[in-house]
Amino acid sequence: MQNHFLTDLDGTLLRSDATLSENSVQVITNALEKGIVISYATARSYTSSNKIVSVIPWKHPIVLYNGAVIYDPLTNKVIGGSWLDMDSANQIISIGKSRNLIPFLFALDEMDKERVLHEALTRHGDLQFFESRPNDPRFREVACLKCPEQLRTLIITYIGRLEELEPLRDEVAEQFGNHVHVHLMKDNYIEDHYFLEFSHQLANKKEGLKQWAELTGCKPADVTVFGDNLNDMGMFETAGTKVAVANAHTQLLQHASLVIESNDGDGVARYIARTFELQAL
Repeated sequence: MQNHFLTDLDGTLLRSDATLSENSVQVITNALEKGIVISYATARSYTSSNKIVSVIPWKHPIVLYNGAVIYDPLTNKVIGGSWLDMDSANQIISIGKSRNLIPFLFALDEMDKERVLHEALTRHGDLQFFESRPNDPRFREVACLKCPEQLRTLIITYIGRLEELEPLRDEVAEQFGNHVHVHLMKDNYIEDHYFLEFSHQLANKKEGLKQWAELTGCKPADVTVFGDNLNDMGMFETAGTKVAVANAHTQLLQHASLVIESNDGDGVARYIARTFELQAL
């Protein structure tokens, strides 16, 4: 029986209001106590995800920023990942500015602390994103956004409407080719808005899963993954068992080994409870 599980958070383990159910907390905590290896792979940072899921005593490596960072929650140290070089980061920022779009720059400093740099926020999507993270110490406004030498760029994130972001995506993809990983995804929480993210070519959940499997002592084929959106596709291409929640994107459903209850129906927790005969609420 497989006992290595890696789950996405938003839209998968988390309910639609970005919270954990009591059932999910109970089942995953019990599973961890029984030695089952469970962790999460998310587009979020550690700061953002930990505020929501810290009630679970995670003990295995975590995949953050869609694979740009592998983090040890026990030592609070970065133990793997991939980041953009400074010149590429600044070129992408410059291309965005030529289209009157300013991103958030997510990076790590010399002490592995997360930093988010941005210029003055005026656009609806940017403001909504910022306001959803009140009193977040990572965020710092700068007069002119660029990547400093001392920071390692994890992700450059643009938030906007599809018609704004698609031309920017195409221009960066044409200029950089396979040198950068490009991901465009509809936002779960800001109406009619999308996230366009640029990162190192290996900073994706497919490569994150490979690193995670090695760190936890198994092969990708031994891992069961859970997901709902297109940024989970790399995990579905690589893992042995691919489990989609009922609310998953159509393309992901087509690649799933099986489909379980939705995120609001506690699909992940119920699957794990059934698999290991754990008590569920």
